[in-house]
Amino acid sequence: MPIEAMIKSIQFHLGLDPDGKAGPMTWTVLYERIIGNSPPSEAGSGALDERSARTIATLQPEVRPFATALVERAAAQGIVIKAISGIRSYAEQDALFAQGRTAPGKIVTNARGGQSNHNFGIAFDVGVFDGRRYLDHSPLYKAVGAIGVGLGLEWGGNWTSIVDEPHFQLRPRWARNMPERSMLAELDRRQARHEALFS
Repeated sequence: MPIEAMIKSIQFHLGLDPDGKAGPMTWTVLYERIIGNSPPSEAGSGALDERSARTIATLQPEVRPFATALVERAAAQGIVIKAISGIRSYAEQDALFAQGRTAPGKIVTNARGGQSNHNFGIAFDVGVFDGRRYLDHSPLYKAVGAIGVGLGLEWGGNWTSIVDEPHFQLRPRWARNMPERSMLAELDRRQARHEALFS
């Protein structure tokens, strides 16, 4: 049996999205089922700094292992990144939308409040750092983007309207073939009714 088919079968039996890629969610669930508890925090490796840990904690539980894995795998490649933005309120998103329009600054988003994956805790932004210095522009963002895509994340660097290299998001499996606008409307409905966003 091909390895991808084996992974899909395991994922199906674990109640995961059977995509055939053994990413952080698959390994976390396997660990919990076999060992009987959650994996130890990856913060002990030194790659996950306090700011990143706080930011990642704001994300949906399904997204957290992916964000942590991105920071860890970038560090393994010698790239220091920090998770610098996680969940945002609608008001915070509206303030970002106003930049370059009715407020000073450059345009950084086309999404108003309720139209961003950040509003639902399924998106996060990272920053590349050289020591303590934040790098606004660096070719390292492309390397981090490739790591994120390899993990199964969507990367804002692949967008065409506004290229957003620091941005990563995890689309719920029920929304894989859904237009973005429809997915956001459903996320808003689920959040208003306090339903799980990934089930």
